[in-house]
Amino acid sequence: MKRFQLSDTPIRIEPLRDSLCHQTAGAFASFEGWVRDHNEGRVVLGLHYEAYVALAEKEGERIVEEAMRRFDIVEARCVHRIGELRIGELAVWVGVSAAHRGAAFDACRHIIDEVKSRVPIWKQERYREGDMGWLHPAAAAAGKD
Repeated sequence: MKRFQLSDTPIRIEPLRDSLCHQTAGAFASFEGWVRDHNEGRVVLGLHYEAYVALAEKEGERIVEEAMRRFDIVEARCVHRIGELRIGELAVWVGVSAAHRGAAFDACRHIIDEVKSRVPIWKQERYREGDMGWLHPAAAAAGKD
C-alpha cells in the first residue's frame, strides 16, 4: 500500500487505520479535514479538488517518507480526495502510528501541513451567490484553508 494516495471516491478510514497497527505502536494520531459550509465570510455550497496527479502523488509520497525519517514513528498514511465534494465530506485524512503519542502527533501535523503547502492540489469553492473561487496551495500554507 502506498503511503500517499489521491482518491476520487470517498475515503475509507478503517483499512487505512488497520494498515497502521503494529505491535511496536503504542500510539495513533489522525487528522481529518472536512468540507465546511463557509470560508472568509462566504457561504460555501461545495467544492472541487483538482490535482496534477503524477506530481501530487510523487510529492505526497516524498512528504510521508520524510516524516518516516524525521520522526520516531512506526508507519504513516495520507489520502486526499479529488473531484466533487459536498459539505461534510472527508477531504483529507492523515494517520500515524508510533511507540509514543508525541511523535505520532508531531508527525501527523507535519504531514498535513506539508501536504497543504507542497502538493499541487487546487480547491475550487462554489458559493451561494453562484460564483466560484480557486484556493491555491500558497493560500493554504498561509492558514486560509
